[in-house]
Amino acid sequence: MDTEFINLTTENLANEHLCCIIRSKKSHPGVEAKRQWLSDRLSEGHVFRKLDAKATVFIEYAPLETAWVPINGDNYLYLYCLWVTGSYKGKGYGKALMEYCLADAKEKGKSGICMLGAKKQKSWLSNQAFAKKFSFEVVDTTDNGYELLALSLDGTTPRFTPNVKTPGIESKELTIYYDLQCPYIHQNIEMIKQHCEESKIPVSFIQVDTLQKAKELPCVFNNWGVFYNGNFETVNLLDINYLMRILKK
Repeated sequence: MDTEFINLTTENLANEHLCCIIRSKKSHPGVEAKRQWLSDRLSEGHVFRKLDAKATVFIEYAPLETAWVPINGDNYLYLYCLWVTGSYKGKGYGKALMEYCLADAKEKGKSGICMLGAKKQKSWLSNQAFAKKFSFEVVDTTDNGYELLALSLDGTTPRFTPNVKTPGIESKELTIYYDLQCPYIHQNIEMIKQHCEESKIPVSFIQVDTLQKAKELPCVFNNWGVFYNGNFETVNLLDINYLMRILKK
């Protein structure tokens, strides 16, 4: 099965399909932003491994020290995404990708692998029930129901940074922290901007464009974080209905 997968490199990045559900024959701004984001990360040890097909079958992870998340730990890998969708489910691809990540961690002498989860599965986070089949365990939590899962290989565990435990910001207006890792972020921002302009709702978008900013974030983060009335709401991308539920609080 390994021959069915390829890893993105600086040599093939420009021409490879990036495995998300967006299907467009034209250049898509979100996909191209993702491609540029990846080009800056690959030299840091970031891994994007995908099925050699135009499909949503991939895993994406990085050394925790250079992962754009507010999590501290020594010698871990951080698992951003593991997705298998549609007709590709049930064929062992997810298992093969997770086993590749685990083998890579062992080969590189890593202390383990960690990922973001929640007490209740979030739609834009990788399936934590699947991860637990590989012995991932909850090693840290926040007051608002998010969890840090880890598969430790040496008994050590990573931790959320202190500022994410009880997240809050001074601004009361709708505030969204984001980076350009996910191809859907661009269109989500455009949708929210349009709705807020039409409804005269103040909104601020804060781009997380450096590792330092990511490590100092006031909330858990995989590539997106939403605040309203100073309170942290979600790491999920939004649709209009979800946005309206937040604004009615």
